[in-house]
Amino acid sequence: MGEAGRFAHSVQFRGKGGYFVMETVQLSNGVRMPMEGFGVFQIPEETCEQAVKEAISAGYRLIDTASSYQNEKAVGRAIQSSAVPREELFITTKAYIQQMGYEKTKEAFQESLSNLGLTYLDLYLIHMPFGDYYGSWRALEELYQEGKIRAIGVCNFLPDRLLDLCYNAKILPQVNQIERHPHYQRMEEISLMGEMNVQPEAWAPFAEGFKGMFTEPVLLEIAKKHGKTPAQVILRWNVQQGVIVIPKSVHKERMEENLDIWDFHLDKEDMEKITALDQDCPSMLDTRKVSEVKRVYDYLNNPVLTSLS
Repeated sequence: MGEAGRFAHSVQFRGKGGYFVMETVQLSNGVRMPMEGFGVFQIPEETCEQAVKEAISAGYRLIDTASSYQNEKAVGRAIQSSAVPREELFITTKAYIQQMGYEKTKEAFQESLSNLGLTYLDLYLIHMPFGDYYGSWRALEELYQEGKIRAIGVCNFLPDRLLDLCYNAKILPQVNQIERHPHYQRMEEISLMGEMNVQPEAWAPFAEGFKGMFTEPVLLEIAKKHGKTPAQVILRWNVQQGVIVIPKSVHKERMEENLDIWDFHLDKEDMEKITALDQDCPSMLDTRKVSEVKRVYDYLNNPVLTSLS
Protein backbone atom coordinates (compact mmCIF):
# COMPACT_ATOMS: atom_id res chain seq x y z
CA MET A 1 0.00 0.00 0.00
CA GLY A 2 1.35 3.41 -0.95
CA GLU A 3 2.06 6.18 1.55
CA ALA A 4 -1.19 8.02 0.80
CA GLY A 5 -3.14 4.78 1.36
CA ARG A 6 -1.59 3.97 4.73
CA PHE A 7 -4.91 4.50 6.51
CA ALA A 8 -6.82 2.11 4.23
CA HIS A 9 -8.94 -0.61 5.75
CA SER A 10 -11.52 -3.04 4.44
CA VAL A 11 -15.27 -2.71 4.80
CA GLN A 12 -18.21 -4.69 3.49
CA PHE A 13 -20.45 -3.29 0.76
CA ARG A 14 -23.65 -4.82 -0.50
CA GLY A 15 -23.73 -5.35 -4.25
CA LYS A 16 -26.14 -7.12 -6.56
CA GLY A 17 -24.37 -10.43 -6.05
CA GLY A 18 -24.28 -10.12 -2.25
CA TYR A 19 -21.64 -8.70 0.07
CA PHE A 20 -18.08 -7.98 -1.01
CA VAL A 21 -15.09 -6.32 0.61
CA MET A 22 -13.68 -3.00 -0.61
CA GLU A 23 -11.01 -0.82 0.94
CA THR A 24 -11.65 2.73 2.08
CA VAL A 25 -9.01 5.34 2.82
CA GLN A 26 -8.96 7.94 5.56
CA LEU A 27 -8.45 11.45 4.20
CA SER A 28 -6.35 13.99 6.11
CA ASN A 29 -9.46 15.32 7.89
CA GLY A 30 -10.57 11.86 9.06
CA VAL A 31 -13.31 11.37 6.43
CA ARG A 32 -13.32 7.90 4.91
CA MET A 33 -13.55 7.58 1.13
CA PRO A 34 -14.03 4.39 -0.93
CA MET A 35 -10.93 3.35 -2.87
CA GLU A 36 -13.01 2.68 -5.98
CA GLY A 37 -15.86 4.65 -7.47
CA PHE A 38 -17.94 5.17 -10.59
CA GLY A 39 -17.16 8.05 -12.95
CA VAL A 40 -19.75 9.58 -15.28
CA PHE A 41 -17.52 11.68 -17.56
CA GLN A 42 -19.07 11.93 -21.05
CA ILE A 43 -22.08 9.78 -20.15
CA PRO A 44 -25.02 11.66 -21.73
CA GLU A 45 -27.83 12.94 -19.51
CA GLU A 46 -30.33 10.59 -21.16
CA THR A 47 -28.39 7.43 -20.26
CA CYS A 48 -26.62 8.60 -17.11
CA GLU A 49 -29.48 8.01 -14.66
CA GLN A 50 -29.78 4.33 -15.58
CA ALA A 51 -25.99 3.89 -15.56
CA VAL A 52 -25.71 5.31 -12.03
CA LYS A 53 -28.65 3.20 -10.84
CA GLU A 54 -26.91 0.08 -12.14
CA ALA A 55 -23.59 1.16 -10.63
CA ILE A 56 -25.13 1.63 -7.18
CA SER A 57 -26.93 -1.69 -7.55
CA ALA A 58 -23.63 -3.37 -8.45
CA GLY A 59 -22.07 -2.03 -5.24
CA TYR A 60 -20.45 1.32 -6.09
CA ARG A 61 -20.82 3.89 -3.33
CA LEU A 62 -18.50 6.63 -4.65
CA ILE A 63 -20.10 8.49 -7.59
CA ASP A 64 -18.01 11.12 -9.38
CA THR A 65 -19.59 13.82 -11.55
CA ALA A 66 -18.94 17.50 -12.42
CA SER A 67 -20.88 20.56 -13.50
CA SER A 68 -19.09 20.45 -16.86
CA TYR A 69 -20.33 16.89 -17.51
CA GLN A 70 -23.86 18.32 -17.68
CA ASN A 71 -25.36 15.19 -16.10
CA GLU A 72 -25.65 16.16 -12.42
CA LYS A 73 -29.46 16.08 -12.56
CA ALA A 74 -29.41 12.52 -13.88
CA VAL A 75 -26.98 11.51 -11.11
CA GLY A 76 -29.29 13.17 -8.59
CA ARG A 77 -32.35 11.27 -9.85
CA ALA A 78 -30.46 7.99 -9.56
CA ILE A 79 -29.42 8.83 -5.99
CA GLN A 80 -32.97 9.79 -5.00
CA SER A 81 -34.41 6.54 -6.38
CA SER A 82 -31.78 4.37 -4.68
CA ALA A 83 -32.59 2.34 -1.60
CA VAL A 84 -29.04 2.89 -0.33
CA PRO A 85 -29.01 5.36 2.60
CA ARG A 86 -27.47 8.75 1.74
CA GLU A 87 -24.81 8.38 4.43
CA GLU A 88 -23.49 5.24 2.70
CA LEU A 89 -22.90 7.13 -0.55
CA PHE A 90 -19.92 9.35 -1.32
CA ILE A 91 -20.85 11.99 -3.90
CA THR A 92 -18.24 14.11 -5.68
CA THR A 93 -18.76 17.00 -8.07
CA LYS A 94 -16.59 19.82 -9.40
CA ALA A 95 -16.61 23.53 -10.28
CA TYR A 96 -15.34 24.30 -13.78
CA ILE A 97 -13.14 27.14 -15.11
CA GLN A 98 -16.08 29.43 -15.89
CA GLN A 99 -17.21 29.02 -12.26
CA MET A 100 -13.94 30.17 -10.75
CA GLY A 101 -13.82 33.11 -8.34
CA TYR A 102 -15.24 33.40 -4.82
CA GLU A 103 -18.81 34.45 -5.68
CA LYS A 104 -19.08 32.33 -8.82
CA THR A 105 -17.99 29.19 -6.96
CA LYS A 106 -20.45 29.84 -4.15
CA GLU A 107 -23.20 30.06 -6.78
CA ALA A 108 -21.88 27.00 -8.62
CA PHE A 109 -21.94 24.98 -5.42
CA GLN A 110 -25.59 25.81 -4.76
CA GLU A 111 -26.48 24.99 -8.36
CA SER A 112 -24.74 21.61 -8.18
CA LEU A 113 -26.36 20.83 -4.84
CA SER A 114 -29.77 21.65 -6.34
CA ASN A 115 -29.07 19.60 -9.48
CA LEU A 116 -28.10 16.62 -7.36
CA GLY A 117 -31.01 17.07 -4.95
CA LEU A 118 -28.67 16.89 -1.95
CA THR A 119 -28.22 18.84 1.27
CA TYR A 120 -24.44 18.35 1.40
CA LEU A 121 -21.55 17.07 -0.73
CA ASP A 122 -18.98 14.51 0.32
CA LEU A 123 -16.27 16.00 -1.91
CA TYR A 124 -16.15 19.23 -3.92
CA LEU A 125 -13.25 19.81 -6.30
CA ILE A 126 -11.78 22.66 -8.34
CA HIS A 127 -11.78 21.03 -11.77
CA MET A 128 -8.88 22.83 -13.51
CA PRO A 129 -5.89 24.91 -12.35
CA PHE A 130 -7.08 27.97 -14.32
CA GLY A 131 -8.99 31.17 -13.63
CA ASP A 132 -9.33 32.65 -10.14
CA TYR A 133 -9.04 29.33 -8.34
CA TYR A 134 -7.65 31.05 -5.23
CA GLY A 135 -10.93 32.93 -4.86
CA SER A 136 -12.69 29.62 -5.41
CA TRP A 137 -10.55 27.94 -2.78
CA ARG A 138 -11.64 30.53 -0.20
CA ALA A 139 -15.24 29.68 -1.09
CA LEU A 140 -14.54 25.95 -0.66
CA GLU A 141 -12.86 26.56 2.71
CA GLU A 142 -15.93 28.47 3.93
CA LEU A 143 -18.39 25.86 2.66
CA TYR A 144 -16.30 23.17 4.32
CA GLN A 145 -16.21 25.05 7.64
CA GLU A 146 -20.00 25.50 7.41
CA GLY A 147 -20.40 21.72 7.15
CA LYS A 148 -21.85 21.80 3.63
CA ILE A 149 -18.94 19.76 2.22
CA ARG A 150 -17.22 16.88 4.02
CA ALA A 151 -13.95 17.18 2.05
CA ILE A 152 -12.45 19.60 -0.49
CA GLY A 153 -9.80 19.20 -3.14
CA VAL A 154 -8.54 19.87 -6.66
CA CYS A 155 -8.17 18.17 -10.03
CA ASN A 156 -5.36 18.23 -12.55
CA PHE A 157 -3.00 20.29 -10.38
CA LEU A 158 0.62 19.74 -11.39
CA PRO A 159 3.20 19.79 -8.57
CA ASP A 160 3.99 23.51 -8.78
CA ARG A 161 0.33 24.54 -8.58
CA LEU A 162 -0.43 22.01 -5.85
CA LEU A 163 2.53 23.09 -3.71
CA ASP A 164 1.72 26.77 -4.15
CA LEU A 165 -1.89 26.18 -3.09
CA CYS A 166 -0.80 24.11 -0.09
CA TYR A 167 1.61 26.84 1.01
CA ASN A 168 -1.08 29.54 0.82
CA ALA A 169 -4.34 27.82 1.82
CA LYS A 170 -5.84 27.85 5.31
CA ILE A 171 -7.19 24.37 4.72
CA LEU A 172 -5.08 22.05 2.57
CA PRO A 173 -6.74 20.09 -0.25
CA GLN A 174 -7.63 16.59 0.87
CA VAL A 175 -7.68 15.13 -2.68
CA ASN A 176 -5.97 15.76 -6.03
CA GLN A 177 -7.71 13.97 -8.89
CA ILE A 178 -5.32 13.39 -11.80
CA GLU A 179 -4.93 11.41 -15.01
CA ARG A 180 -3.04 8.31 -13.99
CA HIS A 181 -2.49 4.95 -15.69
CA PRO A 182 0.42 2.60 -16.54
CA HIS A 183 1.59 4.87 -19.38
CA TYR A 184 1.61 7.95 -17.12
CA GLN A 185 2.50 6.85 -13.59
CA ARG A 186 3.56 10.18 -12.04
CA MET A 187 5.43 8.61 -9.12
CA GLU A 188 7.21 11.82 -8.12
CA GLU A 189 3.84 13.59 -7.93
CA ILE A 190 2.31 10.72 -5.95
CA SER A 191 5.22 10.99 -3.52
CA LEU A 192 4.70 14.75 -3.15
CA MET A 193 1.01 14.22 -2.43
CA GLY A 194 2.02 11.77 0.28
CA GLU A 195 4.30 14.43 1.79
CA MET A 196 1.48 16.99 1.77
CA ASN A 197 -1.10 14.47 3.00
CA VAL A 198 -3.15 14.91 -0.20
CA GLN A 199 -4.95 11.77 -1.38
CA PRO A 200 -4.35 10.91 -5.07
CA GLU A 201 -7.34 9.83 -7.16
CA ALA A 202 -7.01 8.52 -10.73
CA TRP A 203 -9.40 9.56 -13.46
CA ALA A 204 -9.15 7.78 -16.84
CA PRO A 205 -7.29 4.85 -15.24
CA PHE A 206 -7.48 3.05 -18.61
CA ALA A 207 -6.53 6.16 -20.64
CA GLU A 208 -9.76 5.49 -22.56
CA GLY A 209 -7.93 2.57 -24.19
CA PHE A 210 -5.57 4.92 -26.06
CA LYS A 211 -2.09 3.79 -27.15
CA GLY A 212 -3.01 0.11 -26.98
CA MET A 213 -3.56 0.09 -23.22
CA PHE A 214 -5.72 -3.06 -23.21
CA THR A 215 -3.39 -4.97 -25.54
CA GLU A 216 -0.15 -4.32 -23.67
CA PRO A 217 1.58 -7.76 -23.61
CA VAL A 218 2.71 -7.23 -19.99
CA LEU A 219 -0.84 -6.50 -18.82
CA LEU A 220 -2.22 -9.46 -20.77
CA GLU A 221 0.41 -11.73 -19.21
CA ILE A 222 -0.29 -10.55 -15.66
CA ALA A 223 -4.06 -10.76 -16.24
CA LYS A 224 -3.73 -14.37 -17.42
CA LYS A 225 -1.59 -15.23 -14.39
CA HIS A 226 -4.31 -14.03 -11.98
CA GLY A 227 -7.36 -15.05 -14.00
CA LYS A 228 -8.34 -11.39 -14.44
CA THR A 229 -8.63 -8.86 -17.27
CA PRO A 230 -6.08 -6.14 -18.14
CA ALA A 231 -8.60 -3.56 -16.85
CA GLN A 232 -8.78 -5.30 -13.48
CA VAL A 233 -4.98 -5.47 -13.31
CA ILE A 234 -4.74 -1.71 -13.98
CA LEU A 235 -7.27 -0.90 -11.26
CA ARG A 236 -5.57 -3.24 -8.80
CA TRP A 237 -2.16 -1.69 -9.60
CA ASN A 238 -3.54 1.73 -8.67
CA VAL A 239 -5.27 0.79 -5.43
CA GLN A 240 -2.27 -1.20 -4.20
CA GLN A 241 -0.33 2.07 -4.39
CA GLY A 242 -2.98 3.89 -2.38
CA VAL A 243 -4.55 5.62 -5.40
CA ILE A 244 -8.35 5.84 -5.59
CA VAL A 245 -9.81 4.85 -8.98
CA ILE A 246 -13.01 5.95 -10.74
CA PRO A 247 -13.50 3.77 -13.84
CA LYS A 248 -16.42 4.50 -16.17
CA SER A 249 -18.68 2.19 -18.15
CA VAL A 250 -22.30 2.16 -19.27
CA HIS A 251 -22.28 -1.65 -19.54
CA LYS A 252 -23.52 -3.48 -16.45
CA GLU A 253 -21.19 -6.46 -16.89
CA ARG A 254 -18.18 -4.14 -17.21
CA MET A 255 -19.24 -2.22 -14.08
CA GLU A 256 -19.30 -5.50 -12.16
CA GLU A 257 -15.99 -6.60 -13.66
CA ASN A 258 -14.33 -3.35 -12.61
CA LEU A 259 -15.49 -3.91 -9.03
CA ASP A 260 -14.07 -7.43 -8.94
CA ILE A 261 -10.54 -6.41 -7.94
CA TRP A 262 -10.59 -7.01 -4.21
CA ASP A 263 -9.85 -10.75 -4.19
CA PHE A 264 -6.33 -10.80 -5.64
CA HIS A 265 -2.96 -9.15 -5.10
CA LEU A 266 -0.23 -8.15 -7.54
CA ASP A 267 3.17 -9.37 -6.38
CA LYS A 268 6.45 -7.47 -6.53
CA GLU A 269 7.33 -8.90 -9.95
CA ASP A 270 3.94 -7.84 -11.34
CA MET A 271 4.36 -4.32 -10.02
CA GLU A 272 7.89 -4.00 -11.43
CA LYS A 273 6.74 -5.11 -14.87
CA ILE A 274 3.97 -2.50 -14.86
CA THR A 275 6.43 0.17 -13.69
CA ALA A 276 8.45 -0.52 -16.85
CA LEU A 277 5.42 0.52 -18.99
CA ASP A 278 5.69 4.15 -17.88
CA GLN A 279 6.05 6.55 -20.82
CA ASP A 280 5.90 9.64 -18.57
CA CYS A 281 3.44 11.14 -21.01
CA PRO A 282 -0.28 11.96 -20.62
CA SER A 283 -2.78 10.46 -23.04
CA MET A 284 -5.76 12.65 -22.16
CA LEU A 285 -4.80 16.02 -20.67
CA ASP A 286 -1.62 18.11 -20.63
CA THR A 287 -2.20 21.57 -19.13
CA ARG A 288 1.33 22.57 -20.17
CA LYS A 289 0.32 22.54 -23.85
CA VAL A 290 -1.32 25.57 -25.46
CA SER A 291 -3.71 23.37 -27.47
CA GLU A 292 -4.93 21.74 -24.28
CA VAL A 293 -5.41 25.00 -22.39
CA LYS A 294 -7.50 26.30 -25.29
CA ARG A 295 -9.44 23.02 -25.39
CA VAL A 296 -10.40 23.00 -21.72
CA TYR A 297 -11.40 26.67 -21.78
CA ASP A 298 -13.70 25.94 -24.73
CA TYR A 299 -14.91 22.55 -23.44
CA LEU A 300 -18.44 23.66 -22.53
CA ASN A 301 -19.01 24.85 -26.10
CA ASN A 302 -17.03 22.12 -27.82
CA PRO A 303 -16.57 19.00 -25.64
CA VAL A 304 -13.54 17.52 -27.41
CA LEU A 305 -12.02 14.62 -25.45
CA THR A 306 -8.36 15.59 -26.00
CA SER A 307 -6.08 17.44 -28.42
CA LEU A 308 -3.17 15.09 -27.73
CA SER A 309 -2.23 12.79 -30.60
